[in-house]
Amino acid sequence: MPRFHQTVPIDDYVLDILMRDIVGHDQQPAAFLVYLYLSGRAARQRWRPVKASLRMLADETGLSKSAVQSALATLRFRQLVKTSRAHWTAVPAHRVLRHWRSNRARRRSAN
Repeated sequence: MPRFHQTVPIDDYVLDILMRDIVGHDQQPAAFLVYLYLSGRAARQRWRPVKASLRMLADETGLSKSAVQSALATLRFRQLVKTSRAHWTAVPAHRVLRHWRSNRARRRSAN
C-alpha cells in the first residue's frame, strides 16, 4: 500500500501562531519541522506517543542529529512535546502536546 494516502489535519494555531513564534521569534525552523513531523505521526497513531530516536527523526526530517536534539530541547522548553523513556537506553517516546485544544474544550464546557 502506498505510504501517502492519508490526509492529516493541522490545527490553524500551528500554522498561524506557532510557526511565527518558533521560526520567527525563536529562530528555530528545525523545531517547527520536528513538531510538524511528530504531529503528523501522532495524528496517524490517534495521538499516542511517537517512539523515535534522534537518528530516526534526523532521517525522516532531513535534519542533522544535533539540529533535532536542539529542536526537541526547544519544543520541551515550550511545553509542546513531552519525552519519556522506559529506561536509559530505550527509544524515547515523544508525546505531542496541544494546549490550545484543552483550553478551547474548557471554554466550551464553561458556557
